[in-house]
Amino acid sequence: MGGWLSLYALRSGPVKGVAGAEGEYAIVVIPPGSGIRAIRSILSQAGLIDDDIRFLVLAKVLGLARTLPAGEFRLTPGQRPGDLLRQLARAKPVAHAVTIPEGLRITEIADIFAAGGWCDRQQFIALSHDTEFIRSLGLAETDSLEGYLYPDTYLLTRNIHDARTLIAMQVNRFFTKWSELPQNSEQKMSRHELITLASVVEKETADAAERPLIAAVFLNRLKTGMRLQSDPTVIYGLPEFSGNLRKSDLKTDHPYNTYLIPALPAGPICNPGQQSMEAVLRPSSTDYLYFVSKNNGSHKFSRNLAEHNQAVQEYQLKKKPTLE
Repeated sequence: MGGWLSLYALRSGPVKGVAGAEGEYAIVVIPPGSGIRAIRSILSQAGLIDDDIRFLVLAKVLGLARTLPAGEFRLTPGQRPGDLLRQLARAKPVAHAVTIPEGLRITEIADIFAAGGWCDRQQFIALSHDTEFIRSLGLAETDSLEGYLYPDTYLLTRNIHDARTLIAMQVNRFFTKWSELPQNSEQKMSRHELITLASVVEKETADAAERPLIAAVFLNRLKTGMRLQSDPTVIYGLPEFSGNLRKSDLKTDHPYNTYLIPALPAGPICNPGQQSMEAVLRPSSTDYLYFVSKNNGSHKFSRNLAEHNQAVQEYQLKKKPTLE
């Protein structure tokens, strides 16, 4: 290495004005396809190096000019150019934690990813209903990914701007979590039916302790031929929902209205978490057939209609006006 280059690489000090204290760092984003000249400009604008042509020569001498990665990286300020090049060459992309809560619909998940700039919202929704794409993910029993976009916290890097990648990540996580659940369930239902029921349980209660009881009520009803009569299923099937469920909504004919159909809704109504799936596979042992909200996040469970009507009178009719 020539003397002038050695002096630059080994003795060039921190860029003026850039702190190098422990724990401090600079974030740089290197777009895919960036050449060494573009990378020099990015690092210079971030205050990590001077905009010196010797940086290009140094990168070539070190054999790094064509191997520097694209992505978002956390780099240490105040380094000499050679050390900075080596750090960038071995740096791992910055990972951002994106949380998808339990119980969201496809459209709501698309909103979260789109708001963070991770994908196009409409593409995410369209792919979630693309049967060819769904089959490629290993799901032959459904024409929609509702129910299979597993809610979790995902670590994403800025080289992800593709709905296909995000969806595949969630579906793969679903398969992993499903495999961890007890598979010797006594329920004589297909996986799709179990996920559908788990999605109803997810929307009916946020109380993990109640989910096995809620699941038991619905399973008992299915066994006896009773309608599930679940408000969230009705809401899912409505093109527009104002926030107030009306009596006329309960009479609206659609394949998710469990006040009218004596069976499960046509498919999942949200994307359930592991606790709701486990509740369906391992429901409580009980003969409850009814439950009603106590307006405090919990429910009153009943074994017969007389008990249920009394609970409705106590917790609902005295608390709020009847449905229109």
